[in-house]
Amino acid sequence: MAPMTTESPAELVEALPAAAREIEDFAHTGGWDQPTQVFALVATGDLLAAEPGLADQVDPDAPLTPIAQESLPSGDLAEALAQLEWPDQVTGCALVQEIVVLPPEAEAGLPDDPEAARTAAAEHPDRREARLVAAVLRGGGEACAMRLRGTGDGEDDLVQGAEIAPNLLHALHATFD
Repeated sequence: MAPMTTESPAELVEALPAAAREIEDFAHTGGWDQPTQVFALVATGDLLAAEPGLADQVDPDAPLTPIAQESLPSGDLAEALAQLEWPDQVTGCALVQEIVVLPPEAEAGLPDDPEAARTAAAEHPDRREARLVAAVLRGGGEACAMRLRGTGDGEDDLVQGAEIAPNLLHALHATFD
């Protein structure tokens, strides 16, 4: 059972998209071609109550504070997520990963074999590289932010919405079961 937080559940759900954007901004400062990374999300009020020395390192006005975790083991992402366990103090979690995005018509033509599909997607002329942040709260709440890598001199596009990665959000929720 999660501890009582100074923020209401509604405030935490409302703050989740901003936390996902903050994590994406953090990942963006490292540039592209970064490994998959996991973040714990903690209620800022609870964090500062437990660790007052962090007051100058976190935004006290943000209901959620992301905390980077150890790298995931290499290999299958689903297996790595199945190994995660969170202490009660963790209100939510987020995952950042770089992906390849294809137009819907190109996705429909991918092979059924996962490895062949990855290869075909990586070689597709209409592919776009993207960085996806999926975030969930222990008690419910979901958010995604995805930065599509710019082409040529074009700027990156930022897209938000929980509908971007429903399967990943489901897998992240399962880390709290």
